[in-house]
Amino acid sequence: MAKIVLAYSGGLDTSVIISWLKENYGYEVIAMTADLGQEEELTSLEEKALQSGASKIYIEDLRAEFITEYIYPMVKAGAVYEGKYLLGTAIARPLIAKKIVEIAEKEGAVAIAHGATGKGNDQVRFELSVKALNPDLRIVAPWREWSIRSREDAIDYANRLGVPVPVTKKSIYSRDRNIWHISHEGGDLENPWLSAPDEVLMLTVPPEKAPDRPTLIELEFEQGIPVKLNGEKIDPVTMLEKLNGIAGANGVGIVDMVETRLVGMKSRGVYETPGGTVLVAAHRELELLTLDRNTFHYKETLGLKYAELVYDGLWFTPLRVAMDAFVNVIQKNVTGTVKLKLYKGNIIPAGAKSPYSLYNEEFCTFGEDEVYNQSDAEGFINLFGLPIKVRALMERRLKNK
Repeated sequence: MAKIVLAYSGGLDTSVIISWLKENYGYEVIAMTADLGQEEELTSLEEKALQSGASKIYIEDLRAEFITEYIYPMVKAGAVYEGKYLLGTAIARPLIAKKIVEIAEKEGAVAIAHGATGKGNDQVRFELSVKALNPDLRIVAPWREWSIRSREDAIDYANRLGVPVPVTKKSIYSRDRNIWHISHEGGDLENPWLSAPDEVLMLTVPPEKAPDRPTLIELEFEQGIPVKLNGEKIDPVTMLEKLNGIAGANGVGIVDMVETRLVGMKSRGVYETPGGTVLVAAHRELELLTLDRNTFHYKETLGLKYAELVYDGLWFTPLRVAMDAFVNVIQKNVTGTVKLKLYKGNIIPAGAKSPYSLYNEEFCTFGEDEVYNQSDAEGFINLFGLPIKVRALMERRLKNK
């Protein structure tokens, strides 16, 4: 019996896919779950996968690798998709695909499968990554083949087969969770005019229910990488877990947006990225202190492209490697400490310091100084404004003809 490795989350789609693959392809199904910080979602997952028909399951703890090799490069690049989305789902897919390929090769599998729909982005992310890492593996995407047309149909299919699933027709949100974020889609969220109910939130409290006093935190970075929280040096997993707790309790990191999917349609999602939102904000504050204007502005442009690259599933490409090389060079001086106040969903800068700070009080002070000759500004303005002056003279000459 040929083997296939399934990217298994234990959710509705992948739970029914195990039975569907056996019934329609005759494969021996091996499940693979990446532990990226889903916490309670991993409870009894092995029992559930085997009960659903898998011959075995791999549960791989990839949290540290996820943060250091995927999240940190993205944070250093300043990648934010369409100004709001911190790419929590997108950045996890290349790592999951990498591990699926490794297990497929180890098991001698001929194919891999995933539960992404034919309308979404994840099908592209998974499949491009697999093609880059092992182009000989066959890819099976049940949502593009089967007769199931909706999540309600999938629930009915699961009930007929006695497959345990974590959703009902009354609670039908599609969620994706890892240590960086959790996303919520579907159900009443498909109407962008309707406000998302507070009950949707799982990692953060609604801002109006957050404490009435701000929480002050300090984050220390070395070459763009966070290394200390409130003066304590801790490992990346523990740091992000702690930041999630602190920021989530203060209502920080909730994004409700309509985004443009790679396949062309608009979709509405609610994202919770509490600790990640704080990390991104602190990193940006430190860059404002340590990067010169041209470098910072060019990096802003690169960040937009980097975000698109992650969103589109192009992680395993020469362009991403080259962009990381550029980012790592300019991050050499992004070292220092940032203070932030977290208050009812807001992140308020409260101070920053760095041995590489380009802020020089002698030059920018409103008081008396001995280093800046203000009369120099006249010549600078005359030269900088010369094109404007020449154009104005031309327009006045034509008007007076």
